[in-house]
Amino acid sequence: MNEEDNLHVLRKLRNKPEFSQRELAKELNFSLGKLNYCLKSLQQKGLIKIKNFKKNPKKMNYLYILTPKGISEKTKLTLNFMKRKMEEYEELKKEIEQKK
Repeated sequence: MNEEDNLHVLRKLRNKPEFSQRELAKELNFSLGKLNYCLKSLQQKGLIKIKNFKKNPKKMNYLYILTPKGISEKTKLTLNFMKRKMEEYEELKKEIEQKK
């Protein structure tokens, strides 16, 4: 998984931790396999906790909770993303000025 994918997943889960995997995959335009891989990776890194609703007879609903480390990582990824976008903006601005 790349940083941008991780950032998108962390942002979505922060806003709606009760997403089903199907809903989240659809929101992110990921396959279920890619999302599952990403969620397991984030869990192994200690960035999210995955809890199931034990009283649910279907045992299919989960809650994805960002850990303090996950919140910190989301902030770092957001800052890196914004930095890259600002650099891209500056490069495009220079190209446009050169073509004038």
